[in-house]
This record gives sequence, C-alpha cells and structure tokens, in this order.
Amino acid sequence: MATTLYVSPTDPSAAFSSIAAALDHLSKTDKKIPATIHLDAGIYHEKLNIQIPYVTLEGLSADETIITYDDYAYEIMPDGIKRGTFFSYTLFIDAPHVTLKNLTVENASGPSVTCGQAIALYADGDQFTCYNCRLLGKQDTLFVGPLPEKEYEPGGFRGPKEHSPRINTRQYYKDCYICGDVDFIFGSGTAFFENCVIHSLLRDPSADIQGYVTAASTPPGQEIGFIFSNCTLTGDCPQDSVFLGRPWRDYAKTVFLNCTYGEHIHPLGFDDWNKVHAHDTVFFAEYHCSAIGQSDLDRSLPDRQQKRADFVRQLTPEEAAHYDKIMHLIRSACDPSIFR
Repeated sequence: MATTLYVSPTDPSAAFSSIAAALDHLSKTDKKIPATIHLDAGIYHEKLNIQIPYVTLEGLSADETIITYDDYAYEIMPDGIKRGTFFSYTLFIDAPHVTLKNLTVENASGPSVTCGQAIALYADGDQFTCYNCRLLGKQDTLFVGPLPEKEYEPGGFRGPKEHSPRINTRQYYKDCYICGDVDFIFGSGTAFFENCVIHSLLRDPSADIQGYVTAASTPPGQEIGFIFSNCTLTGDCPQDSVFLGRPWRDYAKTVFLNCTYGEHIHPLGFDDWNKVHAHDTVFFAEYHCSAIGQSDLDRSLPDRQQKRADFVRQLTPEEAAHYDKIMHLIRSACDPSIFR
C-alpha cells in the first residue's frame, strides 16, 4: 500500500515541518513501497538528498511550493578547497523512480560570473520524471547524470558520485520552465524535454556571447543524449548571443524537434567549444523548428537557420519519425501510467 506524507512549514497539524524530516522518516520504512510527499505552499530552505526509490515530491504549484538553497562552486570550504560544481546542488536525486510535480527547485546563489557553477537539480536516478516544475539557476542549473567517465582536471568531479559507476539514466521533463545562462542543461544521461520553456538569462551585458543552453557529455555508443520536443526557447539576451549547445564531451548528442526560438539564439545554432576534432563525433540536429511568432503554415527553414554551422544537421522526416519512436519509449519507461 502506498505511503502518503504531508509537509508544511506553517501548518502545525502537518506531520512534518521539513522535507528532510519526511525523507528521514521514509528511510526507516520499506523502500519498495511507493511514497508521495505532499508539500504545502511555502519556501523550503533545504539542501536535500533523495536516495529512496519510488518517491514523489508534489507541491501545490510551482509558484507556491519552492525548494531553495544557495551553495555555489567558487565558495571556499573549511578545508580551503572550493566547493566545486557537484557539491553545489539544492536537490540531489540518487535513486530510480523519483518524481517531482508542481514545485520549484532553485539555486539562489549570486551571479555566475562571481559564484560559478551552481546546480539547482542534480538528477542521477533512472526513470526520473519531472512535471510542471520550475528549475531556476544560472550556470549549470540542471545536471542530467551520470558524470562523464573522467574529469579534465584532478578534483573536477569532487562530489557525491565522483567514485560511483557511470550508469546511464532515462529522464522525462514535461511542461517545465528551466532557466540559466551557461551550460544550464548538462550531463551524460538520456533526457527528453517535452512542452518546456527554456529561458536564457542575461549573464554579462558587455559580452557578445551570453551563454549556452546545453552542454551534453553523451558517452560513445549511447544513442540518445538530450531531446527537446515542442519546447519554446526564450531569453533576456541580445539577438544572436546564445547557442543551443556545445559539446562538454566529444560525442555529445542534442536534438531539437518542432521547437520555437527567440532571436537570442545564434544563427550558427551550436558552438564547437574549440573542439574542431569533435565535428565528426557530435550529433547536433534540428527538425521543423521555427522562430517565435512564425506561422505554423510556414515552417520552412528560416533564413537565419540557413547559416547553421556545418556540423549541425537538419533531420529528414524519416529521421524525425525515428525520434518519435524513441520519445515514446522514454515516456513509457519513465512513466508507464501514461500508457495504461
């Protein structure tokens, strides 16, 4: 029988006043029994780890239920070492079959130019789902685990999964709002974003390039990295100042299908991160994408997209149909109830 818990920071009749207390209670129960933690409206200033499978965190709405913390990569720890990217998270998912619904996860640290990377959601559990949520941050807002096999610099992966096996995860994000500036959706896992708003924040008013939406690190041999379907890309940034993505690792895979872009997206589409050798190994592609406001009756490739970098592919209808099948498989794997 499923377990249901209630958390409220203000209602004394609720069983728990913090999310951490509810999770601690669940850790002492049968971890095979699904559990839903209902979160009342409020601001939960908590740094959280979910290491229990079959857990759902469900808020009243993304505007009313807010989980927030403010750790960041450049912060100096008591041992004199910077905190680093992967200890900066607000919410860390380290279990399969975890779901977030109707809430906000925020990293509220300062500007990325002074704070560096600051993860809001670190998701490293298979069959993870996220519905009607806001993921708010600046640099490195959402990490789609696992980590790449090796870091570029010693200590670069200092964090909770530094020495763990690298096991691919499947993740599904629907009707979410995700914002940030540099590489704010990044990682090695397989992730499908459907009907989401992806918003680029102004990072440095004096800079020609404001940021990068994605930084995939898809490992060699893995068919799918990130797929964005029917998403809207908006931004506070000047025209032509944001790239759709760049390769954190050489086999990065990122595909945009039936998406609409604001004028902030650079005509080249993707940046190679000065990795000319990766032109032959990355898979960056688009299909049936258009500018915001363009008529659905005229979805031909806009003039700006004719300038795409030569390593960016425009998919054929047959190739796009293949991705429709893949998206169906990801949806059904992450949330089988959709197809019952």
